[in-house]
Amino acid sequence: MLKVLVVDDEPDLCALIADELAEEGHDVACARDGAEALSMTAKTVYDVVLTDVRLPRMDGLTLLRRVRQRAPTTDTIVMTGHADIPAAVAILKEGAFDYLTKPVRIDELGIQMSRLETFRSLHRDLADARAKLVAGNGGGQYDFIGHSPEIQRLVTRLAMVAPSDASVVIRGESGTGKELVARALHAGSTRSGKAFVAINCAAFPDTLLEAELFGHERGAFTGAAHRRLGRFQAADGGTLFLDEVAELSQAAQVKLLRVLQEGTIEPLGSNRTIQVDVRMVAATHRDLRKEIAEGRFREDLYYRINTIELGIPPLRERTGDLPVLVKHFIQRFSQREKPTTGLSWPAWSALEGYPFPGNVRELMHAIEHAVLLSGGGEIDLKHLPSAISGAATRVAVAHTEAMPSLADAMRAFERTYLVRALASFEGKRAATAESLGISRKSLWEKLRLYGLAELTGAQGRDADELAS
Repeated sequence: MLKVLVVDDEPDLCALIADELAEEGHDVACARDGAEALSMTAKTVYDVVLTDVRLPRMDGLTLLRRVRQRAPTTDTIVMTGHADIPAAVAILKEGAFDYLTKPVRIDELGIQMSRLETFRSLHRDLADARAKLVAGNGGGQYDFIGHSPEIQRLVTRLAMVAPSDASVVIRGESGTGKELVARALHAGSTRSGKAFVAINCAAFPDTLLEAELFGHERGAFTGAAHRRLGRFQAADGGTLFLDEVAELSQAAQVKLLRVLQEGTIEPLGSNRTIQVDVRMVAATHRDLRKEIAEGRFREDLYYRINTIELGIPPLRERTGDLPVLVKHFIQRFSQREKPTTGLSWPAWSALEGYPFPGNVRELMHAIEHAVLLSGGGEIDLKHLPSAISGAATRVAVAHTEAMPSLADAMRAFERTYLVRALASFEGKRAATAESLGISRKSLWEKLRLYGLAELTGAQGRDADELAS
């Protein structure tokens, strides 16, 4: 719930907005002009002031500046007509949360209030995190972050699977945290006291991958100056995590399958057979069933490694977790000497509107980048990576472009409607006029007004032109 002050010199509009917001559970008050609103903010601290740009006794920009001086924690949303959009943009540059064009749509207002609640909640959480950092209690442990249904389902399933020795395939886009899930599986298993060993299958060519997995004796190949244990032996009794398992070549898949079937390995250059006991956890960003269908992945290996599949949703499908993740990473990267105090509204809006193709990893790097550049204090739009800030700037430019007037929009609609009506009646004016419920004279006048009169003579040709 937000404490809202609505400022507008139209009493009916002010009352309508107040009633709608009250129905949504907000605590709402009204003011008729800027001076009255300023007086009310001196007595009561509001979460948000929803104000018109043009006001008697004090305009919206002046009100914003005065409110920011008296109540810096109060946010502002501006209501403006199309002619006043440049003034609204100027107010945004002064620090307003956002603006709405008149006539105000209640659904848009509800969306803005919801976004504002999320934004303010994030700032409260960041203040708590900053207090912990100052007290020396800042947590640095990276754990599952998020309260979205998608993450909660993953956590629930992971808790059920972890205690077993079942092989698991983790599927998710790059940057979603596949290794994090693998480590959680290991930590929740009976093998947690043993080693967790990870290898990225895409990082080694076939000539080296076998040696990495199974080990080698001295002199087994050129450059093998010393005997070395492989990853299977290193993970004996624990968990072996094969990241990007779909990148294995067919030859490597055959060798891996044999090891999983027999439970033994032979280091390169050796005739010894070594028994190994590992839990297999694999990860991929690819659809393994599709890889099988296209002949790139062995079906028998798939069933060996995939007793259970865990899917990690991309960040764009769990945007409700964004505030929690942002808070966590700011807390993680904020410096005790120069603590990061939060985000400006433009910075938060840019993060909220960005699709994050690199998922949580990209968000983490973006926040670390912003914390470093901000040097303490508040993160602003300019502190974010250019991929994010540039996308936000392009959206802002599109958002501030003036819309056509209502009269122009209605004329454009009427012209299009007439073209479609004439086309449906093959250019016959009498039939068209009758279907529209107007006289032929009125239709003729409208056709002349919109430059369509020349297109409606002979029926067949004109119908084709109108429909094109």
